[in-house]
Amino acid sequence: MSQLPGESLEHRLLILAPTGKDAMLVATMLHKEGIACVACPDLDCVSKEIENGAAAILVAEEALVGLGERLAEMIARQPPWSDLPVLLLTRLGTDSDTVAWAVRALGNVTLLERPVRVVALISAVRSALRARARQYLARAHLVEREQADRRKDEFLATLAHELRNPLAPIRNSVNVLRLTDAGQPERAVWEMMDRQINHMVRLVDDLMEVSRITRGRIELRKEPLDLATVIAAAVETSRPLIDTAKHELTVTLPPRPIVVEGDAVRLAQVFSNLLNNAVKYTDSGGRISIVARLENDNAIVTVTDTGIGIPASALPTVFEMFVQANAGDSRAKTGLGIGLTLVRSLVEMHGGRVEAHSPGAGQGSEFVVHLPVAREVAASEQNPAAAMQEVRGLPRVLVVDDNHDAADSLGAVLQMLGADVRVTHDGKAALATIAGFQPSAVFLDLGMPDLNGYEVAKLIRARPDAHDTVLVAVTGWGQESDRRKSEASGFNHHLVKPADVGALQAVLASLAG
Repeated sequence: MSQLPGESLEHRLLILAPTGKDAMLVATMLHKEGIACVACPDLDCVSKEIENGAAAILVAEEALVGLGERLAEMIARQPPWSDLPVLLLTRLGTDSDTVAWAVRALGNVTLLERPVRVVALISAVRSALRARARQYLARAHLVEREQADRRKDEFLATLAHELRNPLAPIRNSVNVLRLTDAGQPERAVWEMMDRQINHMVRLVDDLMEVSRITRGRIELRKEPLDLATVIAAAVETSRPLIDTAKHELTVTLPPRPIVVEGDAVRLAQVFSNLLNNAVKYTDSGGRISIVARLENDNAIVTVTDTGIGIPASALPTVFEMFVQANAGDSRAKTGLGIGLTLVRSLVEMHGGRVEAHSPGAGQGSEFVVHLPVAREVAASEQNPAAAMQEVRGLPRVLVVDDNHDAADSLGAVLQMLGADVRVTHDGKAALATIAGFQPSAVFLDLGMPDLNGYEVAKLIRARPDAHDTVLVAVTGWGQESDRRKSEASGFNHHLVKPADVGALQAVLASLAG
């Protein structure tokens, strides 16, 4: 374990006695026993030495008179890991008000009534020092775990950035297909691609906040949803596994839409996990069904399979973390046992509940999800085609990104939205283009070589003819600290790759206004 700053000072005993002579006598005695001590003549000395590092305080009852409140304030300023031991030498006889107050106010207090035997004093001091040493071990563990969390966060942030870069041109290309108003077969293809890109984007977003997932703090993006659309997305995700296993899948939906208030991606994840679970524990050529129905104010979705079933003893714990209901089956060894836990967590976050049923081994399983129906549904849904209408009459726009695919595809999307677009691939070329093109907005990547996006933004802001130019950061870095940094560099907007076409439209619409 690495040496902590001031560690040698942190194993000392501080002594505060009524007179400096008393403190020195006790210090001399303890030094002979190999205990490092500092005799403090007053509370100012104690305060200073606590800041330098101390393992415990030995204080006489008389020394607290008039000074106890200040000592209590010093002890109250301890970090969360610390519980500084206080050894209080009391007067002989009945407990005084001072002693009673000290026990309440000073925290970790041990009372030693005088006259105290030397061996008893030394034993009490050594016990306090050992207890303090265990606190230091806990502190070291916390420091190493904070450092580990920081390294994890840095790794995930970098990974998310690298994943967002290739996603950007893919999404931009899909948006180009969307804006061309392709025929029905082509539309079905890009709609599928768009859904899967959205899944990828959400997974990348989760990488940035994996700690909140483990604490059950996933943020839901709720909206009114047709349950049939959610189930279709789940089936689409699980279809490759179902087909590979040669299972027969039956999907039964009611004639009228069932609308729930929920997160489309998370609910699709719930049903996809249940379908994948059914595939995993059903022998090849089995039957799987997913049925949705309306019951009073609840949407009921049932996933049933003809698989190996769940023992009655395992049903109460089937949704627990890392629990494998069929631990003896070889298929149970292919997962971590967290899928059903996530299902339960997500369903409960939507105000619902999930149940597991099985007649027994070899007789299949049934999982039933209950979700509340949305109370209010918009009278009419937004027309997807209308959302993709061009924003006409826009000013000139410059796109700058050293990733040629990302730059060219973003430029194509902006052009189809009605903008007059120029594309460059480095900061110097962007600055040269601005002089003649005079764009009203610059969509600027941040992580470029030579001149990065921050530097280019500052140089643009320094131009007399570009004070009103709208600067839009388009980047794979999306943490709050990244947004603050881009704002400080002069950016008006911060879009995270892959930028959604709706966000691009919003920026362009604000320019038109």
